[in-house]
Amino acid sequence: MDLSESGERHISWAARSMPVLTAIGERFAVSRPLDGLKIAACLHVTAETAVLMGALKAGGAEIALAASNPLSTQDDVAQALRDYGIAVHARAGVDRATYYRHIHQALDLGPDLVLDDGCDLVNILHTERTDLLDGVSGGCEETTTGIIRLRQMAAESALRFPVVAVNDTRTKRMFDNRYGTGQSTLDGIMRATNTMLAGRTVVVAGFGYCGRGVAERAKGLGARVVVTEIDAVKALDATLQGYEVRPMAEAVITGDLFITVTGNRDVIRAEHLAAMKDGAILANAGHFDIEIDVRALDELAEEIHHGVRPNTDEYVLADGRRLLLLAEGRLVNLTAAEGHPAAVMDMSFSAQALAVAWLAEERARLVPGVYDVPEEIDQEVARLKLAAAGIGIDTLTGEQEDYLHSWRVGS
Repeated sequence: MDLSESGERHISWAARSMPVLTAIGERFAVSRPLDGLKIAACLHVTAETAVLMGALKAGGAEIALAASNPLSTQDDVAQALRDYGIAVHARAGVDRATYYRHIHQALDLGPDLVLDDGCDLVNILHTERTDLLDGVSGGCEETTTGIIRLRQMAAESALRFPVVAVNDTRTKRMFDNRYGTGQSTLDGIMRATNTMLAGRTVVVAGFGYCGRGVAERAKGLGARVVVTEIDAVKALDATLQGYEVRPMAEAVITGDLFITVTGNRDVIRAEHLAAMKDGAILANAGHFDIEIDVRALDELAEEIHHGVRPNTDEYVLADGRRLLLLAEGRLVNLTAAEGHPAAVMDMSFSAQALAVAWLAEERARLVPGVYDVPEEIDQEVARLKLAAAGIGIDTLTGEQEDYLHSWRVGS
């Protein structure tokens, strides 16, 4: 009971900063756009996710939820959701086998729609639970990593149902990926290490929206930021924003803190680990625990001291150098901290909720593939967020509308 009460408090606290999603939940309770639908979700089981689950349940959905990361689950929130009538298959700190078993248990619901965060659930549907595919009429994906995998599936004609790329909305990329990831990643690192960033060299691997946010926040705290990239345009962008851009092989020599946020594997490899300075900190803010080659780190280490601080393991190499790995190489912002602020998730999950309702209505007309969220949903979320903050914006006059839709008027 104490766990449930704690979970309720955390969910209520998050909801205070999520007025848009709360309003959508109230709208769903009246319109019931999800009546009779079963939804299997694989998301981070946090207080913010609980507010989303409440909105979908208010819309009439039956929900089974599994965790998209074994270290991000908030057990008290999971218990509170169970008490609310949502089947939750998640527990903090489970091993890999149990993590996948929980996803299978969520799929046992026999879903009509699926929500994914990283594409693990969709992957299992297409490889191990193909018996359920005919019943699934659509899905939503929340992350950059998941969208990369889904677009590859679609390119190979392997994707069996339509999926909405919630991650690719402007509100998600600009605010969740940039501001949310930037703040929560450094929050997790500082909680885990109590390190001071001012005057330190922070190496950010990847300069997409998430990487930009991390670099901006680190720079704002007084760090010297070095960016590594494989994309020439993004590298040029980082250069023109005043960051030093180097290959990882050079950056490892001077870096004090390394943050991977690329969506790819083996960004920091054995040869990089071998060149790092004593006391270097390794953190991952990409979705999967593959960006830092933890296996190579294990092989290089003569000793491993687990838990030298919460979510911090110390690897002692043969020459006496110590490398500090945070959160086992998993998402540092959701393992060592609480993930994005609720005010940021209000926009991301509002777009998710509206996209689910749109998908429920349009699914019969959609063929398998990856779809953008309709622009009107993105605009509605932004308008609602501004209204909740008491911020007004201008509107076009009739003459301005005509001008924008005509090619006949010159200078």
